[in-house]
Amino acid sequence: MNYLAHVFLSGDHEKIRIGNFIADFIYGNHYKNYDPEIQKGILLHRYIDTYTDAHPIFRQSKRRLFSRFRHYSAVIVDMFYDHFLADNFSAYSEKDLEAFVSDFYKLMKENKKILPAKVNKIVPVMSQYNWLVNYRDIEYLGSILAQMNHKTKHNTELHKSIEVLENSYDLFKDDFVIFFEDMLMERKKMFKSLDIH
Repeated sequence: MNYLAHVFLSGDHEKIRIGNFIADFIYGNHYKNYDPEIQKGILLHRYIDTYTDAHPIFRQSKRRLFSRFRHYSAVIVDMFYDHFLADNFSAYSEKDLEAFVSDFYKLMKENKKILPAKVNKIVPVMSQYNWLVNYRDIEYLGSILAQMNHKTKHNTELHKSIEVLENSYDLFKDDFVIFFEDMLMERKKMFKSLDIH
């Protein structure tokens, strides 16, 4: 799952949301250096990623991309799924997407002192260009993927995956809807196992 999905799946818990968002920048047992509720958010993120990678529908989405994009397929599907979540946000939340995202940026700004340095570099850019809202625009998604090309070792041309998305849009969307309904059910178990109320 990508940024928007991780933030959304944290529910209304601010510290869980912080932990879930920063988790990719916290390695090994270093999560134990944080507030207990933030620790739960980090563990939730890891739980979500493990569940996602093993889910047959997520794997089905990856297979549509694998012959061309190989091991980057998972990253691309994460981005595609964030697009579908952003574009259909009202189906999953009573809160407007813009308001939801604005609250998240505010939360990050208020907690700047406890965020990892790399996160504090990302958040201002994310906020300035409003990534989480703009994910719903396919052209914008393509531009983000194009920027990601510079971070890969090979000439991956990740942005060209947008052609696959456009040609199989309904298939990817159907995958997302099925997967995300399963994820929302699984989240209840995740919350229970992590003692999140």
